[in-house]
Amino acid sequence: MLQEAHFTARGSTQMTEGRPAPTRMMRSHTDTLLAVAFFKDGRRIVTASHDRTLRICDMQRGTLVGGPFEGHEDYVRSVAVSPDDRRIASSGDDKAIIIWDVESREMILDPLEKHTGWVLSVCFSPDGKRLASGSHDKTVVIWDAETGDVLATLDKHNNSVCSVAFSPDGLKLASGSADNSIRIWRSDNAELLLEIDAHQHWVRSVVWSPDGQQLVSASLDKTIRFWSSDDGKQVGQPCTGHSTYHSLAISSDGSFIATASDDKTLRLWNTKTHKLIGHVLEHAALIRCVAISPNGELLVSGDGEGKVLLCSIKNILEQHNAEEGELKHEEAWQQRLPFSETQLHGYESNEEFLGNYSNSSNPSKIDDTFGNNDDHSLFDILAIQAILRNGSATDILNTAEELLTKEIDADDNNYESYANRSVVRGRHNEWKNALQDAAKSIAIQPSLLGYISKGIALCGNGQLWDAMEAFDLAFVFYNHNPIIVDLLLLIKAVSLFNASRHEEGMRRVQDMATAYQHPDIFPYSVINSYLRAQLAITDFENGQYSKAADQLTASITGLFLHTTLLEPRLKIFTVLFGWDLDSLWETINRRRCDAFLLAGRVVEAVESFQYMMSVIHETGKSICIKWSTAFKKDCTVHCVTKAHEAVAASNYEMAVALYSAAIALDSSSESLFVHRSKVNLEQKLYTEALHDAEKVIELNPSSYLGYEVKHVALHKAQRYDEAIETFSIMFSKLDHDPDAQRQSKLRITNVSTGKSLTHFPELHQQYTSPSEAEDTIRQAVHAQLENAPLRLLNTSTGCLCNREAQIHTFLESTEYKQLLYLSMIHAPLQPELITEAVAKYFSRVMLSHRWEQKEPLLHDVQDKIVYDLDPVGTMVKLQTFCKTARDAGYRWAWSDTCCIDQNNNVELQRSVNSMFVWYRQSALTIIYLSDVLPSAKSGALAKSAWNTRGWTIQEFLAPTVILFYRADWTPYLDDHSPNHKMSSTIMYELQSSTGIDASSLVTFRPGMKGAREKLQWASNRVTTLQEDIAYSLFGIFGIHLPVIYGETKQNALGRLLQEIVARSGDISALDWIGKSSRFNSCLPADIASYKAPPCMLSFLSEDEMQMSVSRLQNAAAVESALTLYTLLDSLSAPRFANSRLQLPCIAFPITEVRRRGGQDQETCFTYYVKADGVQDLVITTEDRLIQFSRARPIQQTFLLVRPWNRYDPGLLDFEDDKSVKTMSMPWSMSDRSPSGSVDEYEYAESIDSELPSRALRLMVRLGQTFGALLLAQQRGGEYKRIASDHNIMARVKDRTTVHGMMDIRTLEIL
Repeated sequence: MLQEAHFTARGSTQMTEGRPAPTRMMRSHTDTLLAVAFFKDGRRIVTASHDRTLRICDMQRGTLVGGPFEGHEDYVRSVAVSPDDRRIASSGDDKAIIIWDVESREMILDPLEKHTGWVLSVCFSPDGKRLASGSHDKTVVIWDAETGDVLATLDKHNNSVCSVAFSPDGLKLASGSADNSIRIWRSDNAELLLEIDAHQHWVRSVVWSPDGQQLVSASLDKTIRFWSSDDGKQVGQPCTGHSTYHSLAISSDGSFIATASDDKTLRLWNTKTHKLIGHVLEHAALIRCVAISPNGELLVSGDGEGKVLLCSIKNILEQHNAEEGELKHEEAWQQRLPFSETQLHGYESNEEFLGNYSNSSNPSKIDDTFGNNDDHSLFDILAIQAILRNGSATDILNTAEELLTKEIDADDNNYESYANRSVVRGRHNEWKNALQDAAKSIAIQPSLLGYISKGIALCGNGQLWDAMEAFDLAFVFYNHNPIIVDLLLLIKAVSLFNASRHEEGMRRVQDMATAYQHPDIFPYSVINSYLRAQLAITDFENGQYSKAADQLTASITGLFLHTTLLEPRLKIFTVLFGWDLDSLWETINRRRCDAFLLAGRVVEAVESFQYMMSVIHETGKSICIKWSTAFKKDCTVHCVTKAHEAVAASNYEMAVALYSAAIALDSSSESLFVHRSKVNLEQKLYTEALHDAEKVIELNPSSYLGYEVKHVALHKAQRYDEAIETFSIMFSKLDHDPDAQRQSKLRITNVSTGKSLTHFPELHQQYTSPSEAEDTIRQAVHAQLENAPLRLLNTSTGCLCNREAQIHTFLESTEYKQLLYLSMIHAPLQPELITEAVAKYFSRVMLSHRWEQKEPLLHDVQDKIVYDLDPVGTMVKLQTFCKTARDAGYRWAWSDTCCIDQNNNVELQRSVNSMFVWYRQSALTIIYLSDVLPSAKSGALAKSAWNTRGWTIQEFLAPTVILFYRADWTPYLDDHSPNHKMSSTIMYELQSSTGIDASSLVTFRPGMKGAREKLQWASNRVTTLQEDIAYSLFGIFGIHLPVIYGETKQNALGRLLQEIVARSGDISALDWIGKSSRFNSCLPADIASYKAPPCMLSFLSEDEMQMSVSRLQNAAAVESALTLYTLLDSLSAPRFANSRLQLPCIAFPITEVRRRGGQDQETCFTYYVKADGVQDLVITTEDRLIQFSRARPIQQTFLLVRPWNRYDPGLLDFEDDKSVKTMSMPWSMSDRSPSGSVDEYEYAESIDSELPSRALRLMVRLGQTFGALLLAQQRGGEYKRIASDHNIMARVKDRTTVHGMMDIRTLEIL
């Protein structure tokens, strides 16, 4: 943003003569500005900064030109502009030098890399063909600026080279160093010409005088010194005053230097006297660099805040020059006269030509002559009559002409009246009459005014050669009067200008201003500006608006202040040429504003208007009120239109400038602030956007509009509480703002979301009410935490949080505020996105580990900060776990040691039943192997005690993502992948050690399926509490049961197995070897009974099956098979409740039990068993069985039973969709109904037609070996299983036995 600022002159608080002019200040960078350089046009500068970029600024307009130059990788410390203004060289801390093309902003060459340290200084040679650089590596390198080749390396310095500079002729190169010296080299062959022991501290900057005779250096020893470039001797006394010198610049004419310092001051110094020029210029920030414009009138500096400051120093220098060593007036006048002394003496001897002005020949009296009445003195010298002295108005001129005519009529020899009337007639453009009067005046009496009026008339008549002769003759009457000399030269130049010799006329005025050392006699810059303004007005009238605008700007710069036009000595030009100086200021300012506007340069038009209004007096404002009102309206429309176009083109920087310009004209328009706020948001300028939003609210507090842009700005600035509060205010105003619906139709996009608004009839329908959004989020939180642990560790704070604290932390979090805000600005609500965000926030890391002695429990960490507890023992494990989870990006962590209240039975029971789900829903499970050393190789995981524990099986099966850590908390096998379940090496090792297949390890699904296999997985595991061997499997099977510590292992395991059988009907859990449980004799007393592989029955191949079925293809066999099939199909599924098992089975009565002899003292007995329909068996058991036979029967009944499982092959289970889908369909496509579908009757008929075949296949299977149970009947008619140390494998005697296998029943087993 462009700002108006002022330097403060030390010791004064007001702007006075000789003080700096108003300054422009603009931010060009986001960080400290380290270097600045002017282009030759004096309008543009290039800056370099800590932010690693370069920027070009147009200081006349106060704008950045295009985007930044980006390419450096570190601070940019130096910048230089080539002599042709087409290239820029820059260097910095990335040790590289880059040469840029100004127009394209692209690198011309690859970065020049030779230096090994920071490149602190860079400069072009005067011809632009070479480049020099000085570096922290103590060397100077000379480069070919066209090719980038190294031409020479200069390495005589003993410390960093801070500054390099080519001499004006390019033949020498100076370098200043941190070794306190200055060295001068030949630039063509790198010969060291001179070494100057210059300072007592680092030489920070070195410059050459324009004539190449001197060097000027600035140092950290707080001095500026001047040196002869021939012999290195110091010239004069040093300049002192700054606390530290950072930068040094010299004017193009070598008359003064400028210095910048960390003491927040700029100083100007006279290079001849070495004295301070004017006042010390103070600023609010550290000043790091300074440069002087080519014309020496402007000073630009860069500060530590990235701002560029432009100051006009013209007045300072003019006042200084007036006070210091001015030439005597007489010498200057003699040098400027167009005649030789001989000619002048010839004229002086003619008394007729001298008139009455001989008294003015003493120069010492001139200043007294022209004091406060300069205008009267000029009029007197020129013999202009009083009637013309205020002759700016036409009516006065008419009156004057009448009076002068009367005087001439009264005295025909009155040459003064003829000369005065010639002036009047010239003003009327009556050049012929004017020329006649002038000639008449001269004929009567040659005079100064006579020749002046003749020259003016001749110019007006187009007779330029004759006019110049007339003006030259007028010099005869100068009579040593400097005023006459100045005046004649100026009149001559203005007359040429009026004769359409514009360039020549203006050149003459400029030459006079340059050559004459005392411009206080006549304000040449004002006259030049007036002429420039006249040209500009002509360009304006010819439609050349942009050119006219620039010309008028230059004119105003020359005039500088309105009061300049009131200079008394300028009134003579009003009389002679009709200059309307009274209204000139307003005229050229108006025209400039109009010119910029018509040229499409609307920002400059606004700046011009603001400038005009700031300096014009109140009377002037009232006079131009009609024009200013129309201008503001028209310009505002143009600004807004162009701003909209800039937004559409994504040129946001330009859009801000345009909206700002419009606001400067109309600061009461809330829509302009709204637009600028939105564009500032696009540029991430949130502070600026918020300021604009506040302004909208200030302008119209009752409207929703200001709050709408404000809540977005606050959100973008991450001030979420305020954003939500502001949104709530906005939402409440929507229903009460009568213009809300109308305004919503006018706008194009939702400022918050960018979504089109044209689909919504009412504005508030685009948003969700805060209460609705809050409720939806709270519901999502409730759903998320419903199946989450009651307590979690906050990894950020180290505090243990209960459910209430977790929710409170969430509601205070940035995530919640952002989620609430985003939910409010979108309609309709998107619950799935809210659920996802809530789940992400509450994502947690679970710990799986082996409990060690004295683990930290709930009471050890409750109301404490885990990280602050003494890091001893297992507390270190907990602390490191929390830190590891935090470092992985997770806020919440859970450990079973301290996150469960072990003394609360209700909580304990819930935790045990929920444990699998908690691990399942974890974002990450960390498995800590405390006994695996950092040096351990593959295989250590299999041997870890963690791999033997009962609870850990669900802790690695349930999670989706797991990571194994060794004892030192480094990843197992140094595997840094995000999920060790994706590591084939680790999963293979885990598969080998657990017997769990890799597919289940990676994608385990809980449930009853494969119950026998899952029981085998757990058969080798142990737990500290005996009941936990069963409780740890609840989640594996998806079962919820009461947790009753103290009930014994057999009871806990029995309840689990009972639930598995009862819910699934799967009797594979009865397949075990070992001791029977007291819970039920069909169940094992210990989980270890499942270690043995499950009983695997042999199955016939399809060919063998077909052959066996074919042998049974007779009516009797089929009928018998169908009967058996029907009986088995009618059996109910196994039922298990209250420790009693209702087991459907095929029973084979035992006819004989005989114990093998010699086993009386043994604890395990072998029996020979015979049963109807099956082959004889040998059974080993710890139970003592009563021996019997058919010859010696007993009352107790023993059965050998084949448990019937509906999932056995052969039966069609209509409740199992898969059995239907995989069943072969006997019909062909031609058998389908016309509609292409099969009706229910045909479907049932097709299944019935398969039954004989299925029944026969079942018959064949029943003839194969099967696993049997030995049951003993109890007194109440129930049975008990007699356990065996091996599987009891039985087989029917022959196929005829299968046909008679009709003892099918359901037994109750205790």
